[in-house]
Amino acid sequence: MSALIDLDKLAFFLRKHDLSEYVNEIINACKASNANRHGGLEKWLAVVNNLPTIKAEKVNLFNGVKFHNPDCGTYQRQKLEQQLMELAPWRKGPFELFGVHIDTEWRSDLKWQRVSEAIDLQDKRILDVGCGNGYYMLRMLGAGARYVMGVDPVPLYVVQFMAVNKFLRSEQVQLLPIGLEAMPVMPVFDTVFSMGVLYHRRDPFDHLNDLKKMLTQQGELIMETLVIESDDDSELIPEDRYAGMKNVWSIPSVMKLKYWLKQSGFENIEVLDVSQTTLQEQRQTDWMRSHSLNQFLNPNDHNLTVEGYPAPVRAMIRCSVQH
Repeated sequence: MSALIDLDKLAFFLRKHDLSEYVNEIINACKASNANRHGGLEKWLAVVNNLPTIKAEKVNLFNGVKFHNPDCGTYQRQKLEQQLMELAPWRKGPFELFGVHIDTEWRSDLKWQRVSEAIDLQDKRILDVGCGNGYYMLRMLGAGARYVMGVDPVPLYVVQFMAVNKFLRSEQVQLLPIGLEAMPVMPVFDTVFSMGVLYHRRDPFDHLNDLKKMLTQQGELIMETLVIESDDDSELIPEDRYAGMKNVWSIPSVMKLKYWLKQSGFENIEVLDVSQTTLQEQRQTDWMRSHSLNQFLNPNDHNLTVEGYPAPVRAMIRCSVQH
């Protein structure tokens, strides 16, 4: 077994969902993942293994990620909270686990609300790229997805997903500890999500082409990314950091983003939402105590970053494979 994933369960998941031809390639990619060699992994996995055995009598993935058991007592709840806190920082969420409120850095439920009303995931086969701890994957299940596969090479996020899924025990969701570039070409997904990834890629066309290769001929891409507010095809290329982030390579206008998508073979490009990120949506909490958006905005003008660039604005795009 690879440290971050049960390979037997992974093979079962792939075969269960008619992905048998990809079993060997995906298993080999997971075995080779650098995430398996992270220094904190042993400690994090011990936390997951020692989590209390609590049966989720009621699960709500439609209005959030909420597990409930009326027999979960105060001591058990306090112990659970203490253990889950050892897996901090928690960035995507929030989660409600048997009375424990994981107040994550991102109010990801707000972002999900903006996109979920415009898409239909009923019985869809879904790939979530850069899925973090799997919060959106679980919301996708709540929206009726047939199954959801996520990829993210950050080991802590994978362990957080393991912790939550220990109580859900779903055979419809699987997170792989790898990046998209390590995946075999699998044109089997009805919907591919890429949220908060594009601006971290040095070449946006490489990422868009990799996403397209995962879609069926009738498939659709849901993309969320940073944009600049402009009526032309301009593009911001930060000199060093953007809102404190080192690896932001380029931020296009919506017009430029549409051009990139069209050039990469997508059509029916529709803007679902454009919103400036607020301090209510991204902030420090007890579950994520390092610097967050508040420290990366100009203290005298929240419409600017500390570097002097326009403050973060994110666009949600839906498009389909060009025929």
